[in-house]
Amino acid sequence: MKTFVTVAETGNFRKASERLYVSQPTVTVHVKSLEKELGVTLFERGKRFVRLTEEGRVYLPHARQLLKLHQDGLNNIQSYTQGYRKSLKLAISPLIADTIMPFVLKKYLEENPEVEISVEIMESNQIEQAVLKEDVDLGFTLLETRQSLLHQEKLYDDPVVFCVPHDGLDAEIAPAFEVEQLLEEYYLLTHNHPVYWDSLLTLIKATYPKTKTMKVSQNHITKRFIISGLGVSFLPKSTIRREVLEGRILQIETPHLNLPNVSAYAVTKYHHSLEVDFTQFVSQFHFQ
Repeated sequence: MKTFVTVAETGNFRKASERLYVSQPTVTVHVKSLEKELGVTLFERGKRFVRLTEEGRVYLPHARQLLKLHQDGLNNIQSYTQGYRKSLKLAISPLIADTIMPFVLKKYLEENPEVEISVEIMESNQIEQAVLKEDVDLGFTLLETRQSLLHQEKLYDDPVVFCVPHDGLDAEIAPAFEVEQLLEEYYLLTHNHPVYWDSLLTLIKATYPKTKTMKVSQNHITKRFIISGLGVSFLPKSTIRREVLEGRILQIETPHLNLPNVSAYAVTKYHHSLEVDFTQFVSQFHFQ
C-alpha cells in the first residue's frame, strides 16, 4: 500500500523505488500484488508514463487513510513503551513562545512525565484553523477567536512599550522631545504583532510626522535589529523582559502616546480535562 501511494505521488516506478530505498522490480511486485488482492488495475502503464486508473483514484484516499492509521498506531505504541500515557499537541504563537513558555513547558513536564507534548510554532492567524481541524489539541494565540465551536480563555494582558537600543541612554523616563528625537533618528520597526500596528502607526504618524518606518514581521528579528542599533519599535512588554534585564534593550516612556494592551488566549475545540489542566497550569505564571 505504501508503494502504491508513493508511485501515485511520483508518477514513476523508478522514482518511487528511490524514495522507498527498494529495487524497481520490487515496486512492480508490490503494485501487482495489491492489484491482485483488490481485483482491479491501479495504474495505466505507458513507455514514458504511469498514471492512476479511475479505480486507482478511487482507492488512493483510502490507502492514505489506512497508512495514517498504521503510523498513528506505531507512534502510540512507541510513546506507550517510553512511559507516556497521554499526549497533547500544542500550537504556539512565536511571540508567546518567546516569553517564559519554555520555562512553563519544562516545569509542566517535570510534574507530569506521563504526558507527551508536541509543539508547533504557528502564526496566530493559522492557529484557529489548526484547532478547528483538530491538527492540534490546544492553541496559544494573540488573536481573539470568533468561532462558536471553540472554547477560549484569556491568559494575560500585556502592555505595549517603546523599545530602543541601550546606547548610553538614561533608563529613567525620557522627556517627550527625546521620544520624538528617537523616532526621527531610528527606523520604526513595524508589523511584528498581528493586532495593534495599523491603529498605532496612524497615531504615531499623527503625533510624530517625521517617523521613518520599516516592516519587520518577526518579533525576534525586530529585537535583533533594535539591539544592533538599526531601529526602535513598540513591543509587548513580556517579549523584551530578558533583553531589558540583560541591558540590551531599553524601555522608554511615551507621555504623548496612549499605548495599547494586547492579550494572549488559549483556544481549544473540546473541553477535555488534559487541555483544561494544562491551560490552568500555564495561566498561573506571570508572563510580564
